[in-house]
Amino acid sequence: MQKIILICALLTPIAHADTFEFIEPQVRSELWLNAGFFSHHFQQTAGFNNRNLGIGGEYRYSTVSSITAGEFYNSDLHTSHYLGWYWQPVQIGAVRAGLVAGGFDGYPMMQNGGWFVAAIPMLSIEYQRVGANLAIVPSYQNRLHGALSLQLKVKLF
Repeated sequence: MQKIILICALLTPIAHADTFEFIEPQVRSELWLNAGFFSHHFQQTAGFNNRNLGIGGEYRYSTVSSITAGEFYNSDLHTSHYLGWYWQPVQIGAVRAGLVAGGFDGYPMMQNGGWFVAAIPMLSIEYQRVGANLAIVPSYQNRLHGALSLQLKVKLF
């Protein structure tokens, strides 16, 4: 229930948005720190790990782009690493929308736990020194398990 409340809180600014616009790229320099993800898997009865704790960072260098890297304890109870690029050119109210594309490892059914590339739809909201990313992770055959994954973050500078 707590996960659903957090997801609804993140989506509330979209529901009340009067504007849909493409963001004009402008230079920024922000460093964000996060502690992994909290996931709600679409397949609830499979016993996946929903507390994907870890450590990561995001460097936002423009209003539409940032780079990210980190590690977390994944849904299959293995350590995963990631390296990616956020591209979020659309703004709906206070929420930015786009995708994150990059490399991931640690999933035993994907490349025997090795690195693979993926593109994942992503929503983000930031207010002063706190923020959140909501990833909509699609299922892929019987190798990756779909979920809504919430990543909370804090701005270091």
